[in-house]
Amino acid sequence: MPTRSFRPTGRRRPATGDVDELIRDAKAAARVRSLGYREQSLRLHGWICAKCAREFDAANLYLLTVHHKDGNHRNNPPDGSNWENLCVDCHEDEHSRGLLGDYLTGKRD
Repeated sequence: MPTRSFRPTGRRRPATGDVDELIRDAKAAARVRSLGYREQSLRLHGWICAKCAREFDAANLYLLTVHHKDGNHRNNPPDGSNWENLCVDCHEDEHSRGLLGDYLTGKRD
């Protein structure tokens, strides 16, 4: 039985159809993401926490979240009036305040 060689037999051309399709898919996904309320809020309100004023860059932007002021995550007006960008710490604080207040006043057992 002959020994099989794993040497390349020649230069391969890049599959341009596959690359073009990949680029099209990536652009389509970016368009869909840009329609999301998080991206709209970041564009409208900037990359800064509304409570502690911490500034963000591309490396740590994932730590900046969108808080819905009225608590309804389905209420996403295009003018951004129901959103505020909060860092994860301030966002957690915002949501835990209500729980703590309810506990201390006896509203929740």
